[in-house]
Amino acid sequence: MTEKTKEAGIDPIQLNRDSRFTFKCRPGVKCFTKCCRGTNIVLTPYDVIRLKNRLQLDSEQFLTIYTKPELLEKTDLPIITLKMLEDEDSDEGSCPFVRDDGCLVYTDRPSSCRYYPLGVASLSHKEGADEDDFYFFVNEPHCLGFEEDARWTVRAWRQDQGVDIHDEINAEWTDLLVRKRSYPKNVMLTEQAKQMFFMVSYNIEKLREFVFESSFLDRYEVDEATVSRIKEDEVALLQFGIRWLNSLLFKQGGFKQREPTA
Repeated sequence: MTEKTKEAGIDPIQLNRDSRFTFKCRPGVKCFTKCCRGTNIVLTPYDVIRLKNRLQLDSEQFLTIYTKPELLEKTDLPIITLKMLEDEDSDEGSCPFVRDDGCLVYTDRPSSCRYYPLGVASLSHKEGADEDDFYFFVNEPHCLGFEEDARWTVRAWRQDQGVDIHDEINAEWTDLLVRKRSYPKNVMLTEQAKQMFFMVSYNIEKLREFVFESSFLDRYEVDEATVSRIKEDEVALLQFGIRWLNSLLFKQGGFKQREPTA
């Protein structure tokens, strides 16, 4: 649920992927870009890869300039949110990439921006998980997009906005969050485990260094095809890292340690 929906005290109405709605956002709509102000945008691992590459920054530079760390509610896991800029015309901060005529990084915008005007109440994005999906409208009184004539299903909207691809890439990461959230509150991760989670999730260059410049490949059995793929492909490396995290934290993911040599 988004911060705005929480603050308004609005109970979300459950939607599934076949639910229908009417919406269109365009420059001619009077409230254009208003949804980019006074909001809390949580960034996913794939969001960071897309944005830092768009801005020609490495992950550490992007994190320092554009994000702030937070702890995800009920998981005690570190996540990041987009750092809002002070807005001269409002008490609410605004996205650093928004201008009056639109978004400067639109083709690489974060998942939550792609979903708007929908929110996601469940985090499971695995194939075949449709029956567990829980989407809802982000209820903002100022939004005039609902008065436009474009009709969608949730499924078609996700495909049109490209958020289905984002969800697929982030699927194992979001499921990791769900798994940790289901643990009792007194089951806490060590600070080292949290640091590993943060590195794997948000700093792809540090992850590459960890895999290829430490003893990692001497300690774990990783086939040559996978090594070749993750060396060249940041998304493949991210997903590899998330699987390793699952193995490290929850004993899942299929990673095998090499037998010690005599």
